[in-house]
Amino acid sequence: MYREEIKVLDCTIRDGGLMNAWHFSDEYVKAVYDACVESGIDYMEIGYKSSEKAYSREEVGCWKFSDEKDIERIVGENNTSLKLSAMVDIGRIEPDDILPASDSLLDMIRVAAYVHQIDKAIWLADHCVEKGYEVSINLMAVSNVLERDLEEALEDVGKSKLPIFYLVDSFGSLYCEQVEGLIKKYQEFLPKKTIGVHMHNNMQLAFSNTITGIIQNANMLDATFLGIGRGAGNCPLELLLSFLKNPKYKIRPILGVIQEYMLDMQKEIDWGYHIPYLITGSMNQHPRSAMKWMNSEEKDDFAAFFSQMNEKGDL
Repeated sequence: MYREEIKVLDCTIRDGGLMNAWHFSDEYVKAVYDACVESGIDYMEIGYKSSEKAYSREEVGCWKFSDEKDIERIVGENNTSLKLSAMVDIGRIEPDDILPASDSLLDMIRVAAYVHQIDKAIWLADHCVEKGYEVSINLMAVSNVLERDLEEALEDVGKSKLPIFYLVDSFGSLYCEQVEGLIKKYQEFLPKKTIGVHMHNNMQLAFSNTITGIIQNANMLDATFLGIGRGAGNCPLELLLSFLKNPKYKIRPILGVIQEYMLDMQKEIDWGYHIPYLITGSMNQHPRSAMKWMNSEEKDDFAAFFSQMNEKGDL
């Protein structure tokens, strides 16, 4: 289980923010940052970088934009071994909004894209590499991508400057055999690039699928405190660190944040495994319809949601 090349990336604030529009208190973000530092986590994804043309600051919190002044307010100069990351969505960021790495507290930019956006993603990724960042492309919704489309995308990625490419189970629908097969395909087309895994927990497989990634030599691993994330959430960080048994990682600071902040938070932000998320995951559907159902008065009428999904598909 111990492998020196493995790096752990915490995306608690970025992915967890999908459940409360990134309205986290500075106190909580600072607690997560401090715990990541104390725990020996390699990367912390502090939020998204987004254009104000795409989102209103009246509707979303500051971690949808991750401005330098906001990052500095939390981390100071970040004179630690923890590297900071932000995610960008194709079409929701202007290239000039991304400062040169020498002028930023961010160390890494992760480009999120669907397969039909891969050309734009590669251009933006190469642009960020040239600006001095560590960079990944996170190919979303791969469970819905046709094999030939995937292979063509991987061929193009292989020609890029990009160092890291992520397998993302956006819908929480993949089984371990599928994860194994996809990673082998990624490695076949991208032999000189690092493979990462980002798993969702719709069918309670985020942790086991992350382990499958480790077995298949994926060396960038995403996780979050108490599994917080969109809908069913992500691989729980505390579980992953327990499995890795790397002496540089310390679990106690993670548990402290969960105990002090997240038990109460979970009463207000309803993330984690629930039957509606299972249903969308098992149908390989985007969880948006399940999230809408979970916010309705009918949230516990699982049979009705199952019937609705079978009749109409993803709403």
